[in-house]
This record gives sequence, C-alpha cells and structure tokens, in this order.
Amino acid sequence: MNLDFSPEDLAFRDEVRAFIAENYPASLRDKQEEGEEMAKEDFLAWHRILANKGWVAPAWPTQYGGPGWTSVQRYIWSEETARADCVPILPFGINMVGPVIYTFGTPEQKERFLPPTLSGDIWWSQGYSEPGAGSDLASLKTKAERFTGDDGKEYYLVNGQKTWTTLAQHGDWIFCLVRTDPNAKIQEGISFLLIDMKSPGVTVRPIITLGGEHEVNEVWFENVKVPVENRIYEENKGWTCAKFLLAHERSGIAGVARSKRGIERIRQMASTELGDDGSALIKDPMFKRKVAELEIDLTALEYTELRTLAGEAAGKGPGPESSLLKIKGTEIQQRITELVLEAAGHYGAPYFRGFPTDGDNAHPIGPDFAHRAAPTYFNVRKTSIYGGSNEIQRNIIAKMVLGL
Repeated sequence: MNLDFSPEDLAFRDEVRAFIAENYPASLRDKQEEGEEMAKEDFLAWHRILANKGWVAPAWPTQYGGPGWTSVQRYIWSEETARADCVPILPFGINMVGPVIYTFGTPEQKERFLPPTLSGDIWWSQGYSEPGAGSDLASLKTKAERFTGDDGKEYYLVNGQKTWTTLAQHGDWIFCLVRTDPNAKIQEGISFLLIDMKSPGVTVRPIITLGGEHEVNEVWFENVKVPVENRIYEENKGWTCAKFLLAHERSGIAGVARSKRGIERIRQMASTELGDDGSALIKDPMFKRKVAELEIDLTALEYTELRTLAGEAAGKGPGPESSLLKIKGTEIQQRITELVLEAAGHYGAPYFRGFPTDGDNAHPIGPDFAHRAAPTYFNVRKTSIYGGSNEIQRNIIAKMVLGL
C-alpha cells in the first residue's frame, strides 16, 4: 500500500487547508474554545458553507451532488478537518439516510429528499433504538399498520417509541425502522419509513445526560399517519436498508483523524500539567506508557481504515471490517477521554453546566480544559454502545470474518 501522496493530492490538501482557514466561521471557533453548547444554526453554519462549495458529502456519487473525490482525497479531507478542529458534519443525513435513499429509493424520493439533505434544509433524526430494542434492534416493536385513507391513498398508522434519538429536538424528518408484519420472523416484517416530525402525534421528550446536556431524546408516535410513498425500498424488507446504513455508520464512528488530534491535545496538556513528583505529567512513566500504547493502537486502526478505503476505491462497499473499525475506534475514543480526565486531576471533578456565562468575572479553577473533562468522559461512554454495541460487533466478526 503506497502511503505517499501524489503531487495532485498534496495540491488538494493545500486547497482544503486554505478553504478552511478562509471560510470556517469564527463564531463557531469561539463557542468550541469556550465549550459552549451548539445551537441548531451553529451545526448548520459549517454544513451550508460546505454545501455551497459542493464539499458537504465527500462519499456521495457525483450524480447526486457528491464532489467526485477519490478515497485518498476523502482521507485527506477527514485529516484536515480534524486537524483544524472543525465541527463534524452531523451524520444522520449525509452519512446515513442519504446513501440509503440514493441506493434504495425511487427516482421521486431521490428528487424530493436528496437536494434538501445536501443543503441542510432537512435536519434528519434517526429512529432505530427503542427501550427494549437497542443492540438487539431486530426485536423492535414500533408498528406501522397499512390502511386506505378517505382520499383513496395508502397510508401507515405508526404507534410506538424510539429512544436515545440524538438532537431530535431540532429534527424536521426522522427515518425509522417499524414493524409492518408482526407475524414474520424477527428480522423480517420490518420496513424503513421517512416520517415528517411535524406530523400530528409525534412527541419529542428530552433526556438529560450525566454531563447535563440535552443531546438525546425519546420520540413517541401516537397514531401518526405516514404516506406509503415515504417508505424506502420494499415493504417488510427494511432490514436490508438497516444493515446497509449501519455498515456506513460504523465505518464513520471509527473517527481516526479526530482521535489523532485528541492525542495531540493530550500531549499538549500533559506537557504543562504536573505529576505527583512536581515534573511535567508527560514525563511520568505510567502516563507516558498509556499515551504510547494509545498511539500504537491508533496507528494500527488507521492502517485498517486505509485498507477499507482502498477496498472501497476498488468497488467494495463497507463489509464486516466496519465492525472492527467501530470496536477499536470507540475504545480508543474512550481511552482518550480517560487520559484527559487523568491529566485534569482534581480540577476535573466539579462541573457546573453553563459556568462561566458571558459577562462572568469568575472562572473555574485549574487548566482551561479541566471543566469539560468529566462531562466529556461520561458522554463518550456511549460510543461503545451506539451504532450496535461492541459486544454485538464481536459476534459479527466471529461469524462473518472468522467463520465461527
């Protein structure tokens, strides 16, 4: 595998760096540096800038609005946006439902949903997990019963509950797995529906996390009327769409480039924070070893990701190796937050949401990063669960890769 960039790739990297430097919103940078919660428009600001440039969906085919980048260019893009600490583009539209729609959708569905997904005019939410169906997603119970309306058109009546729905308080549409045949086998009888979240009967209720954030929600459906034309692919064949989407999601969860940036930050923190002996923490043998082991594991993960990208460039879609990326990527992310919390020490213990606020002349004691160390640590505990728990991913690898 040749890891040297060509002159064309180096020119592309320079173009990306210049574009970010000239166009990334200063208001976003300020919020990130202060650790402030992002509003809906904050997330969309960078999205819309990239959409206008034609760069918001690096992996989409050109006929649907993608930039036509090679796998190397996509790799460079992820590296440079992580290096510049850009706010990640939310994955629900671009990386999840978008590819499902252009792969399985009808021409009418593609025309209706893909352009506003690219532009950011549709904020997508993901309706997969339920209180009794998380890692065992196929056991979902949200049901959709088909009927003919008074207007002679075909509809589904949806009833049930989804949970852990990220940023659904901002959602315009939600893509849902629903059970359309209760008598079929567990992974059959499931359909993939697109539901307007402004429909009567849709209720979004907040779930406040350990860090105090309103990031996730529960979504209730009570006699929600959904046109059959909003179903993607065939009735009772939604599991095909679900597996396709999860393979893309798991590949993206690996987050190699951002983890590399996270380790850089740890080294910076540990070079100024003091250990028990009064010298820089980075000189502490145990801490130094943890950082080195983390870097070794991340390098191995990066090569695995590069092999996956090479396979995609050769026409292979994400396969069971996406489960490998998901497992190791999320474990590394968790280890990074553990080391940040260790570097913060006692200063990382107290956390007061919204403190300091604009105009305050009092600030948390300790290093600047310390007041976010604990909530970030707690928040990242979820990464080994969402997208299919790591235990389930090990079962997939055992079956699909090892043949056990």
